[in-house]
Amino acid sequence: MKTIIIGALVVATVAFTACNNSGNQSHEGHDHDTAAMAGETAKQETPAVDNSVAAVKPQFTNVDAKVVASIKAVVQHYLHIKNGLTADNSAEAANGGKAMVEAMSKVDKAAMTPEQQKVYAENEDDLREHAEHIGKNEGNIEHQREHFAQMSEDVYTLVKAFGGGQAIYHYHCPMYDNNKGALWLSETKEVKNPYFGAKMPTCGYVKEVIQ
Repeated sequence: MKTIIIGALVVATVAFTACNNSGNQSHEGHDHDTAAMAGETAKQETPAVDNSVAAVKPQFTNVDAKVVASIKAVVQHYLHIKNGLTADNSAEAANGGKAMVEAMSKVDKAAMTPEQQKVYAENEDDLREHAEHIGKNEGNIEHQREHFAQMSEDVYTLVKAFGGGQAIYHYHCPMYDNNKGALWLSETKEVKNPYFGAKMPTCGYVKEVIQ
């Protein structure tokens, strides 16, 4: 366990340093809204992903098959949004947001246990609101990213509780929002940052994989 923790800290330090180096080279102070950043593409190497990444299992082990399927659909549309933002494609992100709203309308809450309903209810309204905003803001990708950062917190909670229907990697971007940082979830081990797109595609590091 000590070895894994030390390895994770090393990966985090390397990733943070890589992000900082990239920021210093192309965006002093890391103000991604400045004109100086427009059109620039980071050239740093992709940080190595530690093979000893911590693996965790979802909280609930007694999830109804209908709930599993409906939560998986929501997660798939989250990944659709994430991939749109990663590609700097606001239209695709908007399509994902609209599809997520539709998928959420089909979540079978009646098939959940009371404890599962509580977790879902605590995140449902926020998640729908963020999906609606992303869906309605095609052409305003920075605003979509603001909602995506908050949406990621909701989806992370749901995936930790119910699972995502596949292995889901939890990443952290240390530099988003003026270095406040933000998490995102991905279906792959390859670092593809949705908060900076082509400007800084490999900024971030993996924290865990939810099986």
